[in-house]
Amino acid sequence: MNMKKSFLTLIALAFFLPAISRQPLKVGVAGLSHDHALGLMHQYKNGKVILLGIAEADTALSGRYKRRFQLPDSIFYTSLVAMLQKIRPDAVLAYNPVYQHIDVVEACAPKGISVMVEKPLATTVAQANRMAELARKHHIHLLTNYETTWYPSNQQLYTMVQSKTIGDVRRMVVHDGHEGPKEIGCSNDFLQWLTDPVKNGGGAITDFGCYGANLMTWLMNGQAPVAVTAITHQIKPNIYPKVDDDATIVLDYSNATGVIEASWNWPFSIKDWEVFGNTGYLHALNPNTLHQRLKSSYEPVTLQQPLYTDNLQYLSDVLHGKIKPGNDLSSLENNIIVVRILEAAKRSAKEGRRVPL
Repeated sequence: MNMKKSFLTLIALAFFLPAISRQPLKVGVAGLSHDHALGLMHQYKNGKVILLGIAEADTALSGRYKRRFQLPDSIFYTSLVAMLQKIRPDAVLAYNPVYQHIDVVEACAPKGISVMVEKPLATTVAQANRMAELARKHHIHLLTNYETTWYPSNQQLYTMVQSKTIGDVRRMVVHDGHEGPKEIGCSNDFLQWLTDPVKNGGGAITDFGCYGANLMTWLMNGQAPVAVTAITHQIKPNIYPKVDDDATIVLDYSNATGVIEASWNWPFSIKDWEVFGNTGYLHALNPNTLHQRLKSSYEPVTLQQPLYTDNLQYLSDVLHGKIKPGNDLSSLENNIIVVRILEAAKRSAKEGRRVPL
């Protein structure tokens, strides 16, 4: 009888273990002014995450979120410090201005709470280095979330390049942009800092330049470029008087070149990625479309289902030790290089010269 009970217990455990491993993360939220917080709210409504607390100083903004998503008053706090005195989340997700990402890490790291920020990691190299110092000292994960990380086309392109499908990489071109944040309807709460040279670190050069820097650093296996050259334009000064709204960044590697085209002036939204090898070419046109061109053929590539399709399952697996970020797209190592590239690009555009990295 005991053996039978033990057997049934094992069967029951085997049945429920997958469910246990899929328990949603319990998170705290730092800020709501980034419009990407709307994506988190939809994840919450779909049962993918548990919101233990939300820290937002702007009570009018938090009130709008309460009403729209039927959130209880009890989870709202006016400061991150106050929130962390009451809750112990698995991680804190930051949806505040980029220049305040460092404040989130300053508050969370000493408590041993890991942090995932929205791209980019920081506005300056000094900030990024301080954040990294805190993360390493207190043994937390400090990750950066990009929309393009979860594109099946980008994941497949990377796999094919690593397997030398198109030979050695010679040139990478990333286009990222849209008609402009005001033109596409970003909220006033978001625009207030997205178009500020201090709070966001720049205009299009930061907002969209970071995507290309992130992807190229990943494809180059964590190698930083030798030098950076950039040109910026302010095409719509009446709309964006404080920042650039168009940027071209050239990354010089020892055996390859990267070109990042970032703009708030395009007729439609685009996030694509071209990679030229010495024997072929790959083009990730959008999240779900990848084309391959060799000397005698041009054809679509059938995409494999990626291991991760959003930030939450990835974050959960990192926190539970199932994977190590290494130099992947969300990793601290990659994103410190991204901030170094962006800072060099802004300096290059200002001084009109090539900036060694």
